[in-house]
Amino acid sequence: MILCGDYNIAHKEIDIHDPKGNKNSSGFLPEERAWMDKFIGSGWIDTFRELHPEPQRYSWWSQRFPSVRLQNKGWRIDYINATEPLRKRLKGAEIYPDVMHSDHCPVFLELK
Repeated sequence: MILCGDYNIAHKEIDIHDPKGNKNSSGFLPEERAWMDKFIGSGWIDTFRELHPEPQRYSWWSQRFPSVRLQNKGWRIDYINATEPLRKRLKGAEIYPDVMHSDHCPVFLELK
C-alpha cells in the first residue's frame, strides 16, 4: 500500500530548517512527531528518507515570508509512505523545489 499527502508534520529535525526555533510550532510539536514515530514504526516506510538521508530537502515554504523559499528555509511535510513489503521495490524518490505553483512542491516516488 502507498499513502501520500500533506501530513503537516516535519517528522525529524532534518525535515525542518530551524528545529530549535520551531520546537513549539504546530507541525513540529513533540506529540505530532511522536505520532509520526508510531506511524512509521507500525510498518510504514518514509520512502524519501529511505533513499535520501541528506539535509535541507524541503517540500513546503511559508508564503508569509516570500524570501524563505529562495533561501531554502522550509519544511518537509509532504510524504509518500509505503508499507514494508514495498521496500525492495523502491527505486527513486525526489522533491522538486523549482516547481512553484503553490507553497508546496511536488514529491515523487518510483518503484521497480
